[in-house]
Parts: sequence; structure tokens; C-alpha cells
Amino acid sequence: MFNSMPSFFAFTTSTWFLVVAIIAIIGQSLLLVLALFEPGLDYKIDTHSEVPLDSEDFQRMLEALTDAQIHCGNRIEVLTNGEVYYEAELEAIRAAEHSINLEAYIFKKGEVGKRFVEALTERAQAGVEVRLVLDALGSFTSWESYFERLRAAGGQVAWYHPFRWYNLPRINNRTHRELIIIDGRVGFIGGSGFADHWLLNEKKNPRWRDTMFRVEGETVASLQSTFAENWLESSGEILAGGEFFPKLKPVEGADMEEAAMVVNSSPSAGRSTRARILYQMLLASASRSILITTPYFIPDKSARAELLRAIRERGVDVQIVAPNKHTDHALVRGTSRRLYGELLKAGARIYEYQPSMIHAKTLIIDDVWAVVGSTNFDNRSFGLNDEVNLAAFDPKLAARLREDFERDLGNSREVSLEEWRKRPVFERGYEQVGRLLERQQ
Repeated sequence: MFNSMPSFFAFTTSTWFLVVAIIAIIGQSLLLVLALFEPGLDYKIDTHSEVPLDSEDFQRMLEALTDAQIHCGNRIEVLTNGEVYYEAELEAIRAAEHSINLEAYIFKKGEVGKRFVEALTERAQAGVEVRLVLDALGSFTSWESYFERLRAAGGQVAWYHPFRWYNLPRINNRTHRELIIIDGRVGFIGGSGFADHWLLNEKKNPRWRDTMFRVEGETVASLQSTFAENWLESSGEILAGGEFFPKLKPVEGADMEEAAMVVNSSPSAGRSTRARILYQMLLASASRSILITTPYFIPDKSARAELLRAIRERGVDVQIVAPNKHTDHALVRGTSRRLYGELLKAGARIYEYQPSMIHAKTLIIDDVWAVVGSTNFDNRSFGLNDEVNLAAFDPKLAARLREDFERDLGNSREVSLEEWRKRPVFERGYEQVGRLLERQQ
């Protein structure tokens, strides 16, 4: 009896490990199925609690709902396309005296990446504290060795959710934020990462159309706070020190009636995000116009219903600029086009940008509110990724963004309902493939 015990325990141990492995595989499979097919969260608003869009009550309500802080007296500069915003960013980096904090989803090797690494390295050598948070998936091709000189100069590079066994439950959560904060006083926010396709024109791959924003004023502290969140997650360090959060004042000459707030968004177990609340509230409050520019237009059921209500019940002019075949995700475009029909029938006008991939992300409501930042009009941005937006009650900013919007319309082709109905069978089939993965796009 005793002689048989070692082989018995060996057998049961092996069996135990096999059972654990099977359970783990089944568990991961179930999580994948849930991630792919879990229904989206409904976002409904009490229509009996309407608050005027241009009132202080609305600002206060939005501030509370998004857990953000409103600041007045900011200066927000619109920087259209890579040849403009990269130079502005590099100029600010080269002038840094104390700290440079950069967070990005995409940071790729190439001419653009080289310029930034060189500028960051030079500042680190001069004693400036340089910190980078890069998404491990989005910046996958920029390996550790790419930042060797920057690290040797004292710069720090941390990866957001690197590929480790303990990150498996979070593997689908990426940081999609694009931020630079200089000395805690100047910030850049928008949708552009750091790669050559945002700058260089090639015959088959023309430069992407995108926009970034330079920010000064008290709002910059909120951008720094947003960076600090993912710096902690990636490095384990709390970004503490007065030099990171200097006392900021309203910018001289700025209009104190214009208000702005930074809304950062991270997915929660309950599926709600602050970015999604921000968009739903603004869509529901529009009375004249909703202008959307987005590289990935996949509005969920609640967003579609809100757009339809705006058109049918309040006569709101809804116009959307999205990519044409110049897109980096053909499946996403197919999923997007499948959703055009109901909106076109209701009277929305949808345009597809022709010259190149359009990657700008802007929302303009009634020519008084503007939302800019990293959030796409899709499920991934609203429910899976870490995002950051600047929402501003600022008619001047809205007017400046409308200039770009009108210019983009001039370079776009409108999609008619008749054309949409006649799209080829192959395209319709492709749309159904995308439909299966809609929650992941």
C-alpha cells in the first residue's frame, strides 16, 4: 500500500496541473467571448431635465458628471497637420527647463521618431527630467534599444500594459492618449502619435490629415494629472513635486467667459466611461448643429438614437466626416458604412474624405462647444481604451475648428442614401464580418 503512494501522488499532481490548465484555457475563452459579444451599455438621459447648452448650469452639470474641473482663461491653439504640430511640439520640448512628460499610443521608428528622440535626449542631457509612457501594443515596433541613448542621458521610458502573464486580463485595455506636458505649463493634446505617416507625403501613402492642440492656462494641470495616472500604472512612481504642478494663472488677454475642462477616461468594470457620458450629454443638448470628424465612425445604439432624436425632434443639422478607402483599417470602415443607412434616411449628411486618411477627432456642438482629443467615435474608445479629451465652451475655438471642418468638406465626397443602398454584395458581406467584431472596433 505504502509503495503505491508516490506514484499515486505523482499521478494526481499531473492531473491537477492538467485540470488547472484546462480551466485557465476555458476561462480565457469565456473572457474572449464576453469581450467580443457583450452588449453595450445603454446611455439614457432624462428628457425632463433639459439644461440650456450655453448656461452655467450646464457647465456645472457636465463638470460633475465627468468628474472634471472647469477652468477659464485658457489659450488653446489649433495646430492643423503634422508639418505644423510636430514643429510646435519640438519647439516646446527644446525650450523645456524642468520636465517633459509624453504619453503616446503610437511612437514608431522613422524620421519623426528620430527627431523627437534626439530632442528629448538633448534635454535629458541638459538635466531636464524626461518621462515617456508608451503603449506596448501601439508602439510595439519601437524596441527598448531605440531609446538607449535617451535612457543613458537620464530619460525614463515605461510601457503601458506590457506583454506579461499578469497583464492578460488587461490585454485589451490600451492607452490611446496622445499627450505632451512641458514644465507643467504648456500642454499638447489631440489624436496624433509620432510616426512618419503623419508628416511625409508618399505617392501611394499621402500624409494623414490630423490636428493637435497647444494649451496654456490652468487646464494644463489636468493634463499633467492625466499623464500621472498612467505613469503610475506603467512605472510604479507617483509623479510628485511642485515643479510638475506649478501655480498656474489665467493666460493674460484670454477671454474669461470661455471655459475648458480635461475629461480623462478609463474603462471601469461597470462599463461606463466619462468620455461616453461627455459625448452623450452634448449630443442630447444640441439644438442647431452637430459636426463630427472621426477616423472610425461606429456609433453604438445609444449614440445613434441620440443623433436620430436630434435630427427628427429638434431639427439639428448633423454632418459627419469619415475616411474613404484611404484608411488603415478596412474592416472598421466596412463596419462604419453598414451604420450609415438609418442616419442618412433621417437626414444626416455623411462625407468621406478623399485626399488621404483622415485621423482628426473633433466634435462641434451648436458652434459653441468643442471636444478635441484622442477619442474616436467608436466602441473601443468609449469602452476599452484609456482616452483624454479637452471639452471647451469656447465659440472662438469652435469657429476655428469649423474652418477646418468646412475645408475638409471641400475635400470630401458626400455619400447619398441611394448610393449606400446600391453598395456591392461583396461590401455588404464584408460589413457583416465587421459586425461580429463591432464591440472590439
